[in-house]
Amino acid sequence: MNKATNGWVNGFLGVLIFSGSLPATRLAVADFDPLFLTVCRAAIAGVLAGTLLLTFRQQRPVKSDIVPLLVVAFGVVVGFPLLTALALQYVTSAHAIIFIGLLPLSTAIFGVLQGGERPRPAFWIFSTAGSFLVAGFALFQDGESSPIGDALMLASIIVCGLGYAEGAQLSRRLGNWQVISWALVLSLPLMLPLSFYFTPDSWAEIGVPAFISLAYVSLFSMLIGFVFWYRGLAQGGIAAVGQLQLLQPFFGLLLASMILNEKVSLALVAVNMAVVLCVAAARRFAR
Repeated sequence: MNKATNGWVNGFLGVLIFSGSLPATRLAVADFDPLFLTVCRAAIAGVLAGTLLLTFRQQRPVKSDIVPLLVVAFGVVVGFPLLTALALQYVTSAHAIIFIGLLPLSTAIFGVLQGGERPRPAFWIFSTAGSFLVAGFALFQDGESSPIGDALMLASIIVCGLGYAEGAQLSRRLGNWQVISWALVLSLPLMLPLSFYFTPDSWAEIGVPAFISLAYVSLFSMLIGFVFWYRGLAQGGIAAVGQLQLLQPFFGLLLASMILNEKVSLALVAVNMAVVLCVAAARRFAR
């Protein structure tokens, strides 16, 4: 396979792993405080990442890499997990997943601003059309929308797109798994003490599903998924491969329906189908 094809394959594997993040977070915040969930998942992943870096004796980032790594940490280690955990106290994971449809546009915009990518004008037409479909559905559906939840999800998409684009640029120099690992390690001096500070008073009321969900978001959502995702973005282009995120709502909705027994309406499925068509068209003009 050529480099571009490898990028799409790795990006697809990353999307598959990330698809379980919101349903798992929804299960976890049923028993865990969102702040504890955010800092604990980062602390667990940070310890694992540090172990990997030491085991394989990876070279430390240079001074000029520190600020970009902190941006990655702000976007994907702290910002997105915290904002989505807070949002899922107000909306269902099925509703929150629809906002993932905005991630390709957010990622592409930051890819242009930071990476110098220049998709053709038609790319922006189709990407914007898909984003308007997502935003319109989230705002106008009855009974499931929450202004606070929607605002938190929108903010999470912005910071996540920033973290994705910055991490993709760094991964071309540092390596894909090294980028997220160093970002997690840089966050560890803050996340580890906070995880003890926000530890629940009693573990007796924490159910097994919450613990399993914590393990998933710590290991897969915070570490393994980024190994494939950053590699895919670096190989195939941030704007182009970033469009694969439009498949994430389909997988996420399926998981929400199967695991959480959340209602997935026909309108929700129809919107996702229309958005994916927009992304398929945008892909043709990504370069």
